[in-house]
Amino acid sequence: DTPDSNAPSLTGKAPLGVAGRVAIIGRPNVGKSTLLNRIVGEKLAIVTPKPQTTRTRIAGVWNGAAALPATDPRAGQGPVKGQIVFVDTPGVHEARSELNRFMVREAMATIEQVDAALLVVEAHPIVGANAPAAAALPEGERRILKRLAETRRPTVLALNKVDKVKDKAQLLPVLDWWTKAYAFSAVVPTCATRGKGVEGLVRELLSLLPEGPPLHGADVLTDRTERFLAGELVREQLLLRLRQELPYATAVLVETWNDRPAGDTVIEASIVVERESQKAIVVGRHGTMIRDVGTAARQEIAKFLGRPVHLRLNVRVEDDWTNSRAEIARLGYKEGDP
Repeated sequence: DTPDSNAPSLTGKAPLGVAGRVAIIGRPNVGKSTLLNRIVGEKLAIVTPKPQTTRTRIAGVWNGAAALPATDPRAGQGPVKGQIVFVDTPGVHEARSELNRFMVREAMATIEQVDAALLVVEAHPIVGANAPAAAALPEGERRILKRLAETRRPTVLALNKVDKVKDKAQLLPVLDWWTKAYAFSAVVPTCATRGKGVEGLVRELLSLLPEGPPLHGADVLTDRTERFLAGELVREQLLLRLRQELPYATAVLVETWNDRPAGDTVIEASIVVERESQKAIVVGRHGTMIRDVGTAARQEIAKFLGRPVHLRLNVRVEDDWTNSRAEIARLGYKEGDP
């Protein structure tokens, strides 16, 4: 959908359109970040097969026009122009370290700061002959539903990864159960990787937002800086290459950033780990691991920035940083930031 300057007003007056903030929330690895990237059309949030890839909130801005769902009394007025500021959040999980507790706090606090919520759940783990019982839901989803009820945030449910359900008839009892489990504004089957159901999600969410002018200019894509996004792209490559618990003990801090007159950018970043033994693994035999991480990350950053990039990486040890609030904040994980 493309913006339509002639889209009618919801009130019949000046065409203000609608605008608001929507939290994307759910358990780890259900496809929240993939959905954000698909909706806004840009890779803003890093995506890996590992859970807990997202550590802090990141906003992505959608601008466009869409017809409201038929259930909306204003649907007959034609396409509505709008802006949705999606706020991707860390997965809600059982937190053990201080870093993990920070991640869960970020996700849950976001619910209170938005106009509506988009709860993302997986279709396939609960598909079966019988509809799932409430007690069978993971703790993360039970906790989220409780907070949504407390805050009375209107919520759309995305039943994601439906491509993994071969017999689509199996989805019917699951859709029926979720419809009865909570007073969702809508339940939409989706496949974030293929874009299935995305237009329907946008329509449903637009109908939940207040009328008003855009919250950001048309050229604003995210609330995060290029420096932050570059650091995340380095961390993505670490997550893709490192095994077991090591990826979760790493952080990336961009130390220097130099946009040169020649049109290229020189970036120096530090990869932070918790122990000397971890440093050796990140560096790799004869420096192969950090070389491969740097090469792949440099290519991703250059693609995002649209200009040549020179990336220099080093590794340093900060003992047990994932359990220190001060270190977590220093490395960029600050409460309510940005």
